[in-house]
Amino acid sequence: MMTKTWQGYFWLASYLALILAPLLVLSLASGPAKNGFLWDVGIALGFSALVMLVLQFFITARLRKPAAPFGMDVIYYFHRCLGYALLTVALAHPMLLVISKPAIVTEFSLQSLTWAIVSGLLALLLMVLIVVTAVWRKLFKLPYDIWRIVHLLMSLGVIALAFAHMRTIDYYSATPMVYVLWGVITLSALGIVIFVRILRPLQLLRQPWQVAAVKKERSNCWTLTLKPEGHPGLKFMAGQFAWLSLKHSPFVMQEHPFSISNAPGQDGSVQFTIKELGDFTSSIGETRPGARAYIDGPYGIFSTERHPEAPGFVFISGGIGLAPIFGMLQAAALRADARPHILFTAHSEWDRVPRREELVELEKNMSLTLIPVLEEAPSEDWEGETGYIDHEMLSKHLPDTYRDYQFFMCGPQVMLAAVRDALAALDVPSDHIHSELFEMA
Repeated sequence: MMTKTWQGYFWLASYLALILAPLLVLSLASGPAKNGFLWDVGIALGFSALVMLVLQFFITARLRKPAAPFGMDVIYYFHRCLGYALLTVALAHPMLLVISKPAIVTEFSLQSLTWAIVSGLLALLLMVLIVVTAVWRKLFKLPYDIWRIVHLLMSLGVIALAFAHMRTIDYYSATPMVYVLWGVITLSALGIVIFVRILRPLQLLRQPWQVAAVKKERSNCWTLTLKPEGHPGLKFMAGQFAWLSLKHSPFVMQEHPFSISNAPGQDGSVQFTIKELGDFTSSIGETRPGARAYIDGPYGIFSTERHPEAPGFVFISGGIGLAPIFGMLQAAALRADARPHILFTAHSEWDRVPRREELVELEKNMSLTLIPVLEEAPSEDWEGETGYIDHEMLSKHLPDTYRDYQFFMCGPQVMLAAVRDALAALDVPSDHIHSELFEMA
């Protein structure tokens, strides 16, 4: 059986092979006379961009096996980075053609516009809009749910226009090999959309959940407790996350990823501790017990249960990043885990720590050292830490054997970047550091 590292290499190699495979097939098919190196590279980049575009649908399809070595949050981050790469490759396609044959520009006129050119230009324009609206969604004040629908429709539009462009240009002869190639790519794109938008929602529809309780927490946070209706519930590891749909059918694109903030229990219930931050979460407190919900999950590899050999754990959280860590601590308490657990949790004020009373209770009942870190001391007799979690603060509280511990971090990206630098300075092995990306879209 392959280790997680080798599984990761396998899936990365598979991705590269899928991008290069069409170029191999097309090179074997009969085509027109060669037009020079730059021209051929430009044509190759066009085909590669089309394959990369289709693979973007697979990357975000929440397929468990490809995501297992990385974690679903990393997969979505990878998808976003690949979006930049895809746009670069797509733009390089016409640029190299123009560099190779400048006459394309000098001879251009409105009369020379053909559907082949129009479809290609529209595909590029849509691709630019996809990246712009994804990067600056909040700047444009696009609601998350609306953006998701627009993002999907524009992506499908790019695929349709790109295929039309490729077929109209017909740069390579219509050999059976080429027809089979593009037929497979087309059916793959259609199949993954059917799976994600029809088959998976049908499965979720047969496994409904009900909101059993809504609890107001500190710092404008709410804890929702959900119980399964007519099914055994969710098998998850503490620290994982899931997509939550509230008061809507799973066919409606109104689902949001949240960390599970409780440990697996016998009653099958699932808890989400959610902070009022954005479009959906701003009204989370208006949820009423009895509301229908659907859960797609669990996902993620952010869990202490994946490291049973660790002699101890260090947790570092900021704000609502405490949610998945709370679930892991709760799980450790339930199994009477005697290993050391150290929690650095950063907040603006002590009174704004979500589920603070439960954390204090956990500290009494398990091997937990709680280290709250506040921006400023609330009073002169404050005995906790203030400021930022840095090299000096970590050194002060970590035991001598800390390099053998597993470190789990969740919070704002700026904080995580600074803490990761501090851990590197402390010579903590990189494979002992695990982080949950705070925001995926």
